[in-house]
Amino acid sequence: MRPSGRAPDELRPLSFEPGFTKHAEGSVLATFGDTKVLVTASVETNLPPWLRGKGKGWVTGEYGMLPRSTHTRGNREAARGKQGGRTVEIQRLIGRALRACIDLEKLGERQIVLDCDVIQADGGTRTTSISGAWVALRLAVDGLIEAGHLEEDPITDQVAAVSCGVYEGTPVLDLDYPEDSTAGSDGNFVLTASGNIVEAQVSAEGETFDQEALLRLMRLAEIGCKEIFAAQLKATGR
Repeated sequence: MRPSGRAPDELRPLSFEPGFTKHAEGSVLATFGDTKVLVTASVETNLPPWLRGKGKGWVTGEYGMLPRSTHTRGNREAARGKQGGRTVEIQRLIGRALRACIDLEKLGERQIVLDCDVIQADGGTRTTSISGAWVALRLAVDGLIEAGHLEEDPITDQVAAVSCGVYEGTPVLDLDYPEDSTAGSDGNFVLTASGNIVEAQVSAEGETFDQEALLRLMRLAEIGCKEIFAAQLKATGR
């Protein structure tokens, strides 16, 4: 029995609340159980120096956890003067995931920055960020199309992410914190709606796993992402 009482292949209650903030070109409050991430998409005309004049754009992500998003207050990384390795890793993952679903040439010479701020953490903050970031990106791009700034839709696919792991010997979907902190192995899967894999990060956290367990985790990720894809489309009016 999982601590939450969920079935092995059951997601936490999820929701995407679009238009959560007033000023960003795209925004959403992404909720998976007790994990809540505010994602905003900002469209900018400036590009990284190495991309200027090349006729294509860029999509990148930034990630942060608010000081009281967990049981105890954590110091702001800005106050420490540098980002931690975990933050940098997650930011790069968010950027890679979103660039996998967009044609940067069709985006034109503009940059879209996805800011993912964890309001409340209960496991799966990076996967919640990625799934929410696609919604914010979709809303921002829709605005560009509606305003006549884009002739073609640059978004080529949906992207979603979910965690899976082996908890007390059983592969389970969408780990919350009690499961994540004690799982024998866990991983994060980033998938596209067309059935491709963007990224799979799986590691042993005390117990090794065999090929069969890996395949079961992959299947659980597919089940979970299918439900996330449907929620994304609903949130963006598709």
